[in-house]
Amino acid sequence: MYEETVQIDRLETVVSLFGSCDENIRLLEKTFHVNVVARGPELKVTGEESDVRKAVRAIGAMLTQLRRGESLTGQSVRYCLSLVEDNLEERLEQLPDECVCITSKGKPVRPKTIGQKNYTDAIAGHTITFGVGPAGTGKTYLAVAMAVAALRRGETDRIILTRPAVEAGEKLGFLPGDLQSKIDPYLRPLYDALYDMLGAESCQRHLERGTIEVAPLAYMRGRTLDDSFIILDEAQNTSREQMKMFLTRLGFRSKMVINGDITQIDLPDGKKSGLPQVIRILSGIEDIAVVRFDNRDVVRHKLVQDIIKAYEKSEKAGIRKKQP
Repeated sequence: MYEETVQIDRLETVVSLFGSCDENIRLLEKTFHVNVVARGPELKVTGEESDVRKAVRAIGAMLTQLRRGESLTGQSVRYCLSLVEDNLEERLEQLPDECVCITSKGKPVRPKTIGQKNYTDAIAGHTITFGVGPAGTGKTYLAVAMAVAALRRGETDRIILTRPAVEAGEKLGFLPGDLQSKIDPYLRPLYDALYDMLGAESCQRHLERGTIEVAPLAYMRGRTLDDSFIILDEAQNTSREQMKMFLTRLGFRSKMVINGDITQIDLPDGKKSGLPQVIRILSGIEDIAVVRFDNRDVVRHKLVQDIIKAYEKSEKAGIRKKQP
């Protein structure tokens, strides 16, 4: 049996490290098949040598998160453990301490994963940014946070949020009310992110003044969008013609962020998504960035990661069966 000792500077850090009902350390023990015992500000890790070394590195990664001012949650602990498994835990040092934006409740918004950091850096440094990856990776939320921060700093005059009103099984015509009432449910995730950043009252004032606009993609046709921060969400549901139309709306002193998940295309059969094509066409052009997320960047419930992995495994198995 191999043993290593980890010295912690303060007892309060040990408490934060272990988490509520020791859930963080229990997850680490289960993942690496080790035993962790606290003796004051000292941790003793025992098990097979290779497992203990991984566990000690994982504890170091968790301590890095705590030093950044992040509270350890089940999601953040799993992220640390996955980085250790891939020998990438040193990348945690790259995560910024400063926040992207402050929500209406005073909560700082920071990138929680390396993928999210690459995404916010790309938005800050490029005129057009594509964010491609699975659900729950924070693509929409972080883009809205960057837009609100730019509006507060006076770097942009307005925020325009749009997405295609594509039916995912349900029919728009079956919903009650006028046209606006029918399309509002499709725009709800954008409103939710805005309300979180600005608060309901402030958001409503911006909407009334026109400094924030939330509209279906069809409303973008024929416009030139100057001095704007423009976000296209659910871009996998745009046709090739719609994608070209949207990109050519770009005006002077504006930024565009295009988000999508190419595994969740809801377009009718036979209609091709414009997102994979435009990434292929525009990759390599200066001032255009493409950021790809994976399931490690998912910041929702653990089951979301498991669901994404299960679907990926099933799709790969299906592809193998089709091959002669």
